[in-house]
Amino acid sequence: MSFTIAADANGILPDRMIAAMAEGGLILPAYDFVESQIQPASLDLRLGDIAYRVRASFLPGPGATVAERIDELKLHEFSLADGAVLETNCVYIVPLLESLALPPEIVAAANPKSSTGRLDVFTRVIADGTRRFDMIGAGYHGPLYAEISPKTFPVLVREGSRLSQVRFRTGDAILNADELDALHASERLVDIDDADLSGGVAVSVDLSGEKASGFVGYRAKRHTGVVDVDRRSGYSVEDFWEPISARPDGSLILDPGEFYILASKEAVQVPPDFAAEMVPFDPLVGEFRVHYAGFFDPGFGYAGAGGLGSRAVLEVRSREVPFILEHGQIVGRLVYEKMLARPDAMYGQRIGSNYQAQGLKLSKHFRV
Repeated sequence: MSFTIAADANGILPDRMIAAMAEGGLILPAYDFVESQIQPASLDLRLGDIAYRVRASFLPGPGATVAERIDELKLHEFSLADGAVLETNCVYIVPLLESLALPPEIVAAANPKSSTGRLDVFTRVIADGTRRFDMIGAGYHGPLYAEISPKTFPVLVREGSRLSQVRFRTGDAILNADELDALHASERLVDIDDADLSGGVAVSVDLSGEKASGFVGYRAKRHTGVVDVDRRSGYSVEDFWEPISARPDGSLILDPGEFYILASKEAVQVPPDFAAEMVPFDPLVGEFRVHYAGFFDPGFGYAGAGGLGSRAVLEVRSREVPFILEHGQIVGRLVYEKMLARPDAMYGQRIGSNYQAQGLKLSKHFRV
């Protein structure tokens, strides 16, 4: 089956076009896709059956393959067929079950899945010859690999585990300032009256505790047990997390090396003909990192998909020094992009999302 796309098309490819790409040989899975692997505006990527522990993270660069660099840097290799534990602060490379044969008009971008980010599993996608993580250029033909480094909890993974997702786009899909203003006027993208829309919808942190019975988030515990990334509702919250109570002054001191789950002050929504991605607000505003899974699918928080606006969950780390985070401090911006077509299933419909209409929420692995 051939796959064609209009020369002047601009937008992110929806679920049915991702399926058509696979049927047309542009996505090459080692095995058939599994249920819910195709999301409204992205494709989940599956780990293959072997993992390599390497000395350090790397990018292959032009003219080099990931396999060549693995041969230079690997410490040992092991099978994922029956599952294996990835230890914290080690770097692993895993070939993925999906490879690509992109046409010249389609590019791809990857991001961690929401549940991956909320476990503080640092993961990025690498392709042959690339200078950047998570970016696959137009016309790329070749394999994909996941770089994985658990930062807080050791994790159990296996062949078929899904830690990353990839979006496909053609042309320039990002809304300009006027288009974003018009969309907010018609759809009310964020639930505040004085929304900051410069460079995207501003997202700030909620440290008031008013929306979560006096709690503002969770701090991860050290030296915990293993988390099976494919096990839903399998773990007690108190074995892995400490709740954080709101302070009277609305602040939180981030300790270096600690991992926090917080939530945005604003509830946001993504209408069905659009997708969004969280991007850093400004790396110079403070010594902290918000390690979010950046993709927001069509229908996220949308009333027609069962939401009434959803708050973004933030995965936060301080860098080298303690840093005071203040209630209402802007930590990211939600950039909206046009879909090439409306997806057949919006976020929260049919796919059983764990995060539709969410507030402050841990990943699906923990029992509420």
